[in-house]
Amino acid sequence: MAQQNNTADRELLLTRLLNAPAELVWKVFTEPEHIKNWWGPNGFTNTIFTMDVQPGGEWELTMHGPDGTDYKNKSVYKEIVPLKKIVYDHVSGPHFTATISFEAQGDKTLLTWHMLFESKEQFEQVVKTFKADEGLKQNIEKLQVYLTSTFNLTY
Repeated sequence: MAQQNNTADRELLLTRLLNAPAELVWKVFTEPEHIKNWWGPNGFTNTIFTMDVQPGGEWELTMHGPDGTDYKNKSVYKEIVPLKKIVYDHVSGPHFTATISFEAQGDKTLLTWHMLFESKEQFEQVVKTFKADEGLKQNIEKLQVYLTSTFNLTY
């Protein structure tokens, strides 16, 4: 009997229908001059040092918390399917693999954001300590606000 690979106890999954075309959502996810303006939970700002969006490319940034704490982040892109999917390994702590899918639905985009952590314990710690689940929701909300305000989208 094959062992079932159940990862439900160590993953975060969020989907959201964004009021913006897939090309635009892709653009603000892959260009440092855009992502720095919306990435992270509420109150955070970002400094992007490297963003080489290709397999094996690195993404290095520092998130500046509202309390003045700096959080260095380093990720390595594993898979890039233009306008469709980004997969990266977050190699600085906490370690996780993120898979972000972009599905065009007319002039909207169904965004699916999946984060897989190394263990149930790590997942629980990240959710408890850093409130990663709430942070991800805030991140997607900030993305929609940025898209709407920056590109004057009206729906």
